[in-house]
Amino acid sequence: MVKLEDIKKDAQIRGIQAEEIVRVVQVEAIGADAITVYYKDSQGQLGEQMLFRTDEVRLELAKTGRPWAFDAPGAEFKLGLEAYRITQAALFDPMMAVHTSNVDPYPHQISAVYEHMLPKQPLRYVLADDPGAGKTIMAGLLIRELLMRADAKRILIVSPGSLTEQWQDELLEKFGVTFDIFSREKQEQCASGNYFDETDQLICRLDQLSRNEDFQEKLKNTEWDLIIVDEAHKLSANYFGNKVNKTKRFLLGELLGSITRHYLLMTATPHNGKEEDFQIWLSLLDGDRFYGKFREGAHKVDVTDMMRRMVKEELLKFDGTPLFPERSAYTANYALSPPEASLYEQVTTYVREEMNRADKLDGKKKNNVGFALTMLQRRLASSPEAIYQSLKRRRKRLEARLEETKLLARGQAVQREGIAETLAEYTANNKNGLPDNYDELDEDLSAEEYELYAEQVVDQASAAETIPELEAEILSLKDLEYQSLTVVQSGNDKKWEELSCLLQDKPEMFTVSGSRRKLIIFTEHKDTLNYLVTRIGDMLGNTNAVRTISGATNRDARRKIQEEFRNDPEVVVLVATDAAGEGVNLQNANLMVNYDLPWNPNRLEQRFGRIHRIGQTEVCHLWNLVASETREGEVFQKLFDKIEIEKKALGGKVFDILGEAFDNISLKELLVQAIRYGEDPKTKAKMNEVIEGALDSEHLKEIIKRNALVDQHMGLDELYAVKEEMEKAEARKLQPYFIRAFFTEAFQTLGGETRAREAGRFEVRYVPAALRERDRIIGESRTPVLKKYERICFEKQHVRQPGKPMADMIHPSHPLMHSATDLVLQAHRPKLKQGAVLVDPNDDNTEPKVLFMVDHTVRESGHDGVVASRRLQFVEIDEQGKATNAGWAPHLDLQAIDDYDHKLVADILQADWLNNNLDAMALNHASQQLVPEHYAEVKDRRERQVTKIHAAVRERLVKEINYQQDRAIKLQLDVEAGKQPRVAPEQFKRKAEELAARLEQRESELIARKNVVSSTPVVIGGALVIPQGLLSLRKGDTPFAIDAAARARVERVAMNAVMQAEQAFGHCVTDVGAEKCGWDVTSRPPVNADGSIKPDRHIEVKGRSKGQSTITVSRNEIIYGLNQAEKFILAIVVVDADSHEGPYYVKNPFNVEPDFGVASINYDLSDLLSKAVKPEHSL
Repeated sequence: MVKLEDIKKDAQIRGIQAEEIVRVVQVEAIGADAITVYYKDSQGQLGEQMLFRTDEVRLELAKTGRPWAFDAPGAEFKLGLEAYRITQAALFDPMMAVHTSNVDPYPHQISAVYEHMLPKQPLRYVLADDPGAGKTIMAGLLIRELLMRADAKRILIVSPGSLTEQWQDELLEKFGVTFDIFSREKQEQCASGNYFDETDQLICRLDQLSRNEDFQEKLKNTEWDLIIVDEAHKLSANYFGNKVNKTKRFLLGELLGSITRHYLLMTATPHNGKEEDFQIWLSLLDGDRFYGKFREGAHKVDVTDMMRRMVKEELLKFDGTPLFPERSAYTANYALSPPEASLYEQVTTYVREEMNRADKLDGKKKNNVGFALTMLQRRLASSPEAIYQSLKRRRKRLEARLEETKLLARGQAVQREGIAETLAEYTANNKNGLPDNYDELDEDLSAEEYELYAEQVVDQASAAETIPELEAEILSLKDLEYQSLTVVQSGNDKKWEELSCLLQDKPEMFTVSGSRRKLIIFTEHKDTLNYLVTRIGDMLGNTNAVRTISGATNRDARRKIQEEFRNDPEVVVLVATDAAGEGVNLQNANLMVNYDLPWNPNRLEQRFGRIHRIGQTEVCHLWNLVASETREGEVFQKLFDKIEIEKKALGGKVFDILGEAFDNISLKELLVQAIRYGEDPKTKAKMNEVIEGALDSEHLKEIIKRNALVDQHMGLDELYAVKEEMEKAEARKLQPYFIRAFFTEAFQTLGGETRAREAGRFEVRYVPAALRERDRIIGESRTPVLKKYERICFEKQHVRQPGKPMADMIHPSHPLMHSATDLVLQAHRPKLKQGAVLVDPNDDNTEPKVLFMVDHTVRESGHDGVVASRRLQFVEIDEQGKATNAGWAPHLDLQAIDDYDHKLVADILQADWLNNNLDAMALNHASQQLVPEHYAEVKDRRERQVTKIHAAVRERLVKEINYQQDRAIKLQLDVEAGKQPRVAPEQFKRKAEELAARLEQRESELIARKNVVSSTPVVIGGALVIPQGLLSLRKGDTPFAIDAAARARVERVAMNAVMQAEQAFGHCVTDVGAEKCGWDVTSRPPVNADGSIKPDRHIEVKGRSKGQSTITVSRNEIIYGLNQAEKFILAIVVVDADSHEGPYYVKNPFNVEPDFGVASINYDLSDLLSKAVKPEHSL
């Protein structure tokens, strides 16, 4: 108990903040029986509390005099300190998302997330890498990292409808993050009336939001930490004169930017060739920086700080070799048989005539009929079976419509609304609606929706407006149906014959051993797909060799088919519609056939991208089947011929930009013109001219140059830098070994138990109530701690196991781990400032030291004090007050002292130097090294970021202000001259004044963001570290206490021997012992003749005197070795006087990590040497 009068400045009080000791900063009296206390807690956070007489019984003055008692139980101190370290996981494992996700990212992906995006606060960024570069992986890593750093909780992803399920699947399977997909039904059923507010992690369809004002109103009332827009080039706007034409999608983009802190736009095509459109699109990220219309000469733009774009052909793997293999495309021509040619002409004539009639219809109906007729033409090109089935269904549907119309109209003319109006019927079944632009149907609808819509429309949309017209069309369809049936029954199919020849005769179809390679065949139509399955199965003599994916294939079945195609050697052919072009990655195959050619050139690249993607190791081959004598075949033949020519000139980049090459007329429009007017020589000449122009070398080079946008590439220097950071992070990563050891110990301490099941997997049959209750109190996740877990694991490869329950991967942000660390900290945080005595079993010196953990924060200078950066460091201080960096987790290499040893060193606890202000010594070291370096790094980064933004904003707005003022002056002169301008000069004056106020406000915000301040460092905890050498000396154990100079000489001889051995191989060798990175020597082999890079060798050196029989390896050294796997080498050198034996290299020396309480392990020297090899045999 303590009296209120005894609470004074600098008093140490227990009871104000639970059991934690706080230091009083100031006291204010509030009458005779109350005071207000201002205090600092153990983390340096300021607090304030009003205390009354009734509070005196719970308050206690902490012991004064010795600032550190060092009397906390050592095991509990270590557990508490490790719990604290894990709560700050991102500070110790800077690539935590990589280590806890089911991905193996490449250098450009690591660079994008950890060098370009994460450092930006707030993030307003364009990720514009080439198609296939893995932008979804980068976004997933960003999401995972922000979640684990507690920098984001509410995340919204907006994508085209065709990609929503792919996003959901990838985020769950690769990153373990669960996202809901928004739907009208969920909104209608939600209790609060706003589903956006109820769900923290949500995926939405772009056009479902852009076309629904009610949804947008609900979105306005929400706030998000991160919003990602995929295919963000669709958020387009353009200028018409001086007026901005904002599409619904662009307006949605503006709304999204206003309700989020971090905003990421993802697209492979950010620039459409018009600079003014590009800049207004960039205004979605910064409306001030890109205000007003771009004017040539007046505005220039540098977007390197807000956009990243890497070109596919320049991407590298960690070994320096190209990420993507070569790819080749071939045209396989075939000639139609006379019956097929006749059928083609008859159906094409029908389509052409119906299109001419459709031209007289109004807009929506005309589009509907036009879409139906083009689909019919494409089925004609697909296969005799597809056109026969389509004509039959269409004839039956129109006959049914005719009978219905006769009954309803009772002999009168059919009303215009009665025919070709399938849109209402479709949208009634599918509440997501349809895009406004019919050319984008296949991109904005999922494959399933697109196929459903196409089936409905092609079967019934008609240009007929009267009953006689409808009857005449049905008669025509009967003739065409009969003719197509004749072709089908004849078995005469030249296109199939060409495919059959490819499958049987092309050497690329077979491996060296003669077995058949995996092949994907794309068709656009379900009827053709079914037809091909039968024909291919018969040809191969094995129907089980073929699998199919179409829009009707549900997600589970699709996954199963993919797995069978990847892993079952009997399954060699996958026949698919474009449903397999959405989120299906099949890089285990390197062969593809386009049985049907898509009319959207982006689909060509998308299909090829199913096999030509990250992870592909073989050269990829694609065959396009073309009937060049048909109208559309002639267009495709010309296109592919031109592609082949330009491919040689541009190094294979044509496929990547094919969708952008047709500026003024789309490929689809070109094909429709060929069908309708293909016999006209002028039309043919015009088509040739368009294709020549679209694929002209200079035009393509201009697109490539335009797409570059920012001068970014990854050469060997950049690759080495990323590789080095990745390897350092890999060595000290928390997952899985540090996390597993801590969780097992903490869970057991809290009354829980894990039972080993399959390799690397455990069962938790009961979670103690205390953990579940703690989760209820602190739980920020909507996923609660469960009563039991069928399986948990700590490594990503153990999450899924065939035939076994899926496991929860335990990581720092998992609810169960979160509750465990919080309970441990609640119990043991006070012990961190109390201090403990620990023993270093690996140190044979005789001087004790004090180990501190120091926490330093840099904040923004604003009132809210947003944390700009935080850093934790372990510091060792010796008796002379000399401070050194102690590494990343030195406490784990220490062990609790036992009672006997504690008595041996009791006198040290009374030493004068321990009665000095140890906190001040630690903070002095921090203020001289940690704080200045950390503060300067953050300040420099912030100044560079904000200065560039500030300059760009000021330049743009000042020029716009001057422009508005000049217009106002000119118009005022006109008024004074008696003229009547259309716009009053006051309007421009007001605009200039508004912009000036806007500039002032933005500059004030940017200055506040640029100014960062350093908080005072805080000592989190400390321990007195007794070296084993001192204990041995006091016990009289002289063999351990060898002369310090002799020990140093052995270590020096061993290091020299290893470094000389590595240098003899021509390696670049660096002593990294002082960096505390987890090994002693980094040895970098030279670059191979082919430009590839060998992995660095990380060598831990152990020197031993002749006659010693063991080698002691610390807990951290073991875990660092396990983390690095093949890169890690344990080098042993046996020193005898002036000579030495070795070095001897042991790869993969460790099998399992030590239990949490184990600080080091003694390995038998002879056993290790039996596994060792000479250095030259380790290469």
